[in-house]
Amino acid sequence: MKQVLQNLKTGQVRVEELPSPVLRSGGILVRTAASLVSAGTERMLMTLAKKGLLGKARERPDLVRKVLAKLRRDGFLATFAAVREQLDREIPLGYSVCGEVIGVGAGVREFSVGQRVACAGAGYANHAELNYVPRLLAVPVPDGVSTEAAAYTTVGAIALQGIRNAQPQMGETVVVIGLGLLGQLAVQMLKASGCRVVGLDVASGRIDLAAAQGADLALDVKAEAVAERVRQFTRGRGADAVLITAATASNAPVELAAELARDRARVVMVGVTGMTIPRKPYYEKELTFIVSRSYGPGRYDPEYEEYGHDYPPGYVRWTENRNLEAFLDLVAAGGVRPEALTTHRFPIAEAEKAFAMILRGREPYLGVVLTYPQRIEPQPAGPIVLRSAALPRSTGTVGVSFVGAGSFARAVLLPHLAKLPGVALRGIVSASGISARSAGKKFGFAYCASGPQQVLDDPETDAVFIVTRHSQHADMACQALAAGKAVFVEKPLAVSLEQLQRVREAFLEPPLSRGDESRSDGSSSGPEEKGTAPPDSCSLPPASRGLMVGFNRRFAPLARTLKEFAAGRGPMMVHYRCNAGQIPTDHWLASAEEGGRIIGEACHFFDFFQYLTDSEPLEVYASAPGDGASADEAQATVTFRDGSVCHLLYTTQGPASFSKERIEVFAAGRVGVLEDFRLLWLESDGGRRQRRRLFRADKGHAAELASFIGALRNGGSMPIPLESLFWTTLTSLAAVESLRRRAPVELATLMPTVKDRLAATSGLALT
Repeated sequence: MKQVLQNLKTGQVRVEELPSPVLRSGGILVRTAASLVSAGTERMLMTLAKKGLLGKARERPDLVRKVLAKLRRDGFLATFAAVREQLDREIPLGYSVCGEVIGVGAGVREFSVGQRVACAGAGYANHAELNYVPRLLAVPVPDGVSTEAAAYTTVGAIALQGIRNAQPQMGETVVVIGLGLLGQLAVQMLKASGCRVVGLDVASGRIDLAAAQGADLALDVKAEAVAERVRQFTRGRGADAVLITAATASNAPVELAAELARDRARVVMVGVTGMTIPRKPYYEKELTFIVSRSYGPGRYDPEYEEYGHDYPPGYVRWTENRNLEAFLDLVAAGGVRPEALTTHRFPIAEAEKAFAMILRGREPYLGVVLTYPQRIEPQPAGPIVLRSAALPRSTGTVGVSFVGAGSFARAVLLPHLAKLPGVALRGIVSASGISARSAGKKFGFAYCASGPQQVLDDPETDAVFIVTRHSQHADMACQALAAGKAVFVEKPLAVSLEQLQRVREAFLEPPLSRGDESRSDGSSSGPEEKGTAPPDSCSLPPASRGLMVGFNRRFAPLARTLKEFAAGRGPMMVHYRCNAGQIPTDHWLASAEEGGRIIGEACHFFDFFQYLTDSEPLEVYASAPGDGASADEAQATVTFRDGSVCHLLYTTQGPASFSKERIEVFAAGRVGVLEDFRLLWLESDGGRRQRRRLFRADKGHAAELASFIGALRNGGSMPIPLESLFWTTLTSLAAVESLRRRAPVELATLMPTVKDRLAATSGLALT
C-alpha cells in the first residue's frame, strides 16, 4: 500500500510502498477514501525537520536538556549515536481521514464491515491507503455527509474543543484571530451556535471566505482601527471570548487578544503562536487564558486512545470521540460546510506535489485533500522486498529476522549485529510497517512486513529476535519455538507466571516440521521478487533450538573482570544500585499489562547476581517506598543457595544527570566497584588497588550477540543456561509478589508443577 512518510533528518516527504497494517483487537482496519492535510501542523513539521541540529535544538529545548543529561552520564559517543538514531527515522504524516471499515477487531461492537467512518490520531489516521485505528479514534459518518467533508473531522474537533474551552453563550461575541482551517471551521461552528463572530487575518482571500461563510465582521488584522471596529461592533464592551487559531512565531495575537477582549473575558489558544503574555492588560481586565489541548479529553491518554477505556459521559460529557461525533452532526445539519474550504485535491500517488506546494507557499491554499483508489485490499501475508535475494547464502550463515523495530533494536542491537560475520539479515516486522521498512533499508534486510507470520514461515530464517512490547515477548517466543527457530528475546522473557509456564512448555514441545515450505493455500511461504532466484537453505550444524534472553550486562568486559576478581572466594555480599529515572505516564511501559519496571528492567540485575555468584536464587524479600505497592520502584534482597546475599536498590527518584548503575561486590577480603560499566575499582588484601577505565561505557551488547550467533553457527550451547533464564524471570516475578504480600517469597513455591515436569521430562531441573 502507499503511504506518505517524512524523514526526520532531512525533512523530505515521499510516498512509499509499505506492508499493510495488521488488524488488532480493540480497533478497526480502514480503507482510506480521503485524508486532509493539516497544512499548518504538517508544514511546521517539515520546516523543523529541514533545520540543522542547532535549529532543532532551539525549537525543542526540553529535548536538549535530556541530551545534556545523557552526555554527562554516558559520554559523547553514546549520546551522539543516540541522537543520530532518533533523527535517522521516517515518521507517518496525517491525522484526519475518512474511509470504509474493511476489518473489525475482537472486542469492537460499534462498527461493521462496509461502514463509513471518520478517523483521528497521529500515527493512526495517516495519509495511507490502509490504516489500523483504535475504536475510540473513529466515529460513523452520518448519511448525507460527503467523504471529503468527513475528512475534515479531526481538525473540526480541534476547533470545537477550543470553542468549548471559550464557553460562549448564545448572543455573545467571539473574535477569531487567524482564518486558516481551524479559524474558518470555528467561524462556522460559532455562527451555528448563535454567536456573533468577528474574523481577523492578514490574507484577503481568507477574510472574504470567512465573510462568505457567515462571519458578521471580517477584517484585515493589520488595518488601522481594528480594535475600534471591534469595540463598536460589541457596543463598546469588547469581545466576550477570543480564539487564537493563527500559526506564527509572533506574540502579536496574544497581545491583540487582550486589547479586543472585554473585562474578565476568556482567551483560548488553539493555534501555535508566541505565548509571552503581557501582564498589564491581562491583569487589568482579569482575563482567563486557556491553552486548548487538541480535540478533547482522552487525548494523549493511552488508556483511552490505545486501549479503548472510555470516560463515562456523566463525568466527562465531551471526550475526543464525542467531539468528533458532534462535529459530524453539525456538518449533517448543514451548519458547517467543510468542502467550501477545499482549494486543492491530489491523488495519494502525487502527495509529494501537495507537500511541496505547501512548503513553497507560492500559491494560496487552505484545504488540501488527498484522494485514494478504492480497490486497495489488505495484504497481511505480502512482504515488501527491500533487496535482491539472488545471491545464495554461504554454509554456516545464520539467517536472522526481527519482530519489532523500535529504538532499542535500531540503536543497539542492529548496529552490532550488522557487523558480525556469518549473519544474513532476512525479515524485519513492525505493526505499522513504517519502522520496519526504515530499519530494513538502513541495515540491509531482505524484506519487511507488518505481521510475524512471514518470518516464522521463512525457511531462510534460523533465528528470530523478539524486540516488541514486554507483554508480547512470551507468546511470540512460543510461536517462534513452535516454528523451529532459535529465539533471542529482549528482556523480559515473561511478565507473568502463566506466560513463563507457557514458554517452558513450548521449549519442551517438538517444533513443527520445516520440511513443507508451502502454505495450506499452495502459495510460497517466503517473500519473492520477480527475477530473483529462490532462497537456498542454510546449512547450520545440527543443534537443539536455542533460547536466549538479552541479559547483556554479564557480557560486559569490566563485568567479566569483576567476576574473575571475586571468583572462588566464598559467599558474596553484593549491592546493585540503579538510578533508573522516571518515564512519562503515557509511556507504553507504564501500562499495567506490561508488568512494570521491576519485571521489565530489574530482571537485568537479578541475572547479574546469578552471573556473579554462579548459584541459584532461593528467596526474595522486596519493599517499596510509600504504600509499598509499586511495581516500578523497590529494594530487593535475594538469597542464594551458596549463601550469597545480593541487594538491589532500584529507584526512579534520582536525577538523570547522576550515574545510572553502581555495583559493589564484597568477597573474602576483596572489594570491587563497577560504575556505569565504564569505571572499575578493585581492592584486595594488603591494600592492593587496581583501576580500569573504558573510553565509553560497554554494557556487553556486542559480546552478547557475538556469543549467540557463534553458538548457532557452531552448534554449541546457548551462552546463558536455560535454567538460569527461567530463574531470573522467576526472581523478578517473586519480587513483585513479595511487594504485594509484604513478606519474603520462596521461588520454588511459585511454580512447583512446571518444576516437577521439567525435572522429569527434560533434565532441566530447577533444584
